[in-house]
Amino acid sequence: MVRVCAVLMVGLLTAIGSSAAVASPQQQPQTAKPPAPAAPGQKPPAPGQPTAPQPAAPTAAPTQTRTFSTPGGLIFTPVRPERVADFEKVMAYFQAALAKSTDATVREQAAGWRIYKATETAQGGVVLYVYVLDPAMMGPDYGIGKILADAYPNEAEQLWKLYRSSVAGGGTLLNLTPVMPVEPPPLDAPVKGKPTPTPAPAPTPTPQP
Repeated sequence: MVRVCAVLMVGLLTAIGSSAAVASPQQQPQTAKPPAPAAPGQKPPAPGQPTAPQPAAPTAAPTQTRTFSTPGGLIFTPVRPERVADFEKVMAYFQAALAKSTDATVREQAAGWRIYKATETAQGGVVLYVYVLDPAMMGPDYGIGKILADAYPNEAEQLWKLYRSSVAGGGTLLNLTPVMPVEPPPLDAPVKGKPTPTPAPAPTPTPQP
């Protein structure tokens, strides 16, 4: 009896040990990753010396998509009153980019692109700048980001930061359809689309007996 109990005890302990081994597998030793290769012209770090972080690559300036579906249009851009100088600095670069562009589409856009500054301020003292596109090309993008990036790739990010910090909103785009001149109709002519009212017939007098 004692021998049987001892055998059962040994088997139970063996089963418990096997379960623990399955539940907690042996952890593999981690191997140290080799240091990243040094950039050309840069000395590799000495053993035990921390590797200096690499500078982040410059991000490209984002662009805005603004397209027209009519032969004329307006873009309203609200500017913070204290950042007018920064905005007009960006506009100076932008107008120079339009003038020196060799892209056929941009040159056609520039032919009808005018920039105006409203004399009256908007609510809160916001200064309103208006892009007048006459004529406007239907389809091509009128966002200024890409035009600036193509003309000034090294300064594009800085210019875009100045622009974003100076505007007071995303702006408003209006598609304009021209009203073509027509022959003036007679002033007493009925309005087209509205039926002419028919006068009610006069009542017939009833004969007296």
